[in-house]
Parts: sequence; structure tokens; C-alpha cells
Amino acid sequence: MADMNITPARPGLTPTIWSSDFYTEYLRENQFSPYFGNTMDAMIQLRTDLQSKNGDSVVFASVRNLVGAGVTGNTILEGNEEVLNARSLKVPVGVIRHGVAVSDWDAQKSIIDLLQAARPALKNWASNKLRADIIVSLGAITADGDVQISYGSASAAQRNTWLVNNSDRVLFGASKSNNTGVYATSLTNIDNTADKMTAAQITLAKRLARTANPKIRPIRVSGDEEWFVMFVPSLVFRDLMLDPTIVNALQYAWNRGADNPLFTAGDIIYDGIIIREIPELPTVPDVGAGGTVDAGASYLCGAQAIGIAWAQRTTAISNDRDYNFMRGVGVMEIRGVAKMRFGVDPTVDQTKPVDAGVFTIWSAAEPDA
Repeated sequence: MADMNITPARPGLTPTIWSSDFYTEYLRENQFSPYFGNTMDAMIQLRTDLQSKNGDSVVFASVRNLVGAGVTGNTILEGNEEVLNARSLKVPVGVIRHGVAVSDWDAQKSIIDLLQAARPALKNWASNKLRADIIVSLGAITADGDVQISYGSASAAQRNTWLVNNSDRVLFGASKSNNTGVYATSLTNIDNTADKMTAAQITLAKRLARTANPKIRPIRVSGDEEWFVMFVPSLVFRDLMLDPTIVNALQYAWNRGADNPLFTAGDIIYDGIIIREIPELPTVPDVGAGGTVDAGASYLCGAQAIGIAWAQRTTAISNDRDYNFMRGVGVMEIRGVAKMRFGVDPTVDQTKPVDAGVFTIWSAAEPDA
């Protein structure tokens, strides 16, 4: 008797491959995706330790540069070795789910067809959710090594503690002297004339980032090239595009043609910094001079700015109810996102944490007239 001709499952529609493709595509389409990587030199470091074992958090490590002088000549090295300055950060993970549901009366589709129909909407949701979590983490206030608090939820005391710990990696307006050591008071020193974002403010921020202790490390591209990436709210980006120095750089130093940011509103490259507009970055109303000036935070980022811990990659899920009349599909993943911060206390790992790869820049951001 001849074997039956079995119709194979369509690989593109099976839940396993659907989940894998979904995960890859939604990461790639995220606005921050060019800066994802798996090493300590990546700006947004991805860790997947818990995909092969159980746990509710992932530990990120940072090894700081050696600062000792070493030995020369016939000096004995044994006994003069430098203790490696290794630091750690625990990033908790949690379950994230979302789904859509239809009835057979509304759509007579199989679960696989429904997965395909829901895919674009679920992918957009997952991408937006990850982007929002990264944005919250960029602006987070970190009171100690294991606790990350969103800026809006942090108390005045927590913001002040963060400011003291990170005094060499934050800039209020155009001048270092605007930082009074008190967060709210420092913001009031931002006015709508001198403290709009300019090329000069960006260059100052980069210089401060490179001389901070510990330094904010740039990311490396193509061997020895070192770059920082700065994420900017739309209103701050608007003011930067009006700065004469930036306009001249785009007019006379950038490639001619339709791809010039003057025409495309794309990323700006200036002084070794890739400047990217992120419209979803928020501004804060009436915190500047006289309580009437809005301000926005931009983030100059180097290596290990953000950590993303994945315990479970995106998985397709389904739910059938009422004798299979009501059908739902969705996605689930287990992950955590946090700003990387490591302690500076010489003996205790996580005491007095500072932002490892983020320099915060506050600028005036008044609404359009």
C-alpha cells in the first residue's frame, strides 16, 4: 500500500517560527536597535542568561580600567599586581503579555490565520513597550544599586541623592555652574535664551563625559573609531537644528543632496556624536527659570548605558473559550530593562552607584508658539 501524501505544515505560519521571527523583527525595528549588542562594549547590552536556567534577575558586570602604574625594569611584578575593579548590577525580570481576541462569528479563521492577522498590531505594541521601557530607564533615578525609580515617581530627596552621586555626569543648560547640587534649584537655572541646546552645549557634555570619574566609555565602530550617541526630545532637536554652528556644519561639511539632515530631518553627526531625535522622549513643564520654562532631558550615551535582561524571548500564546467560539492570540516574554549603574565606593560593590554609560543634559524646551 502506498504511503499517504501528508500536507506539511507551512513553516512561516507555525507558532515556533512565528515567535522567532516576531522577536527578531520587533527588535530590529526599534528606534534603539542599532545600538543593541551582547558585550560590555555595547551601548544597550543584551543578556539572555535565564533562557537556559531559572531565576528572577540577571546580573550585569562591568570591569573598570586599570589605573595602577605597573612596574618597570627589574622591579618584581609578583605582589604588585592590581586588584581588578569588577562591579555588578542585578536587573530583575518580569512577565509582559498582550493579546487580541475575536469570535468565530466575527472572523472564521484558524488560530494560525489569527496569529498572522494580529501580528502587525502585536509587533507594534511590543516594540513600543520596549522603547518606552528604555526611555524610562534613561531618565531613571537610582537611589541605590538595585533600585531604579522613574523620574516622575522619584521624590525630591531621591533626585538630590542621584544628583550628588552623578554630579560629574549631568549638565543643566549651557554651564556647569547651573548645577547647585539640588535638582529642583538646578532646573530653575535653565532659561529660554542661553540654555537652548547648541553645538557648544553638546561639546561641553562630551568633554565632561570623557573626564568623569569613572569615565563614560564611547562605543567603538570599525576598529578604532569612538562614538557617543545622543538621544534628544523633538523640541530640543528643533532648537539644535537652528543653531548656526550646526547649520554651517550641515551646509558645508555634510554630503550634498537629498540625504542631508537639513532636508531629511535624520540623524546629525557632530564632534564624534550621533544625534538622534526620539519624539517620545518627554519634556517637563514649568521647571525652568521663573517656573515658566519647559525643559527636556537628552541622553549622551556610551558603552553599557542600558541593560536588557531576557529570561524568555517572545512566545506566541493563545486562548480558546466558550467551546472554541471565542479565540484569542497574543505574545508573552519575560524581561527587564534598567539603566546600568555601578557603585564607586572602593570596598562595597553597589554603594554610591553612578550611571555607567549615560550623561544627562537638560535644555530649554519651550512649546512651539
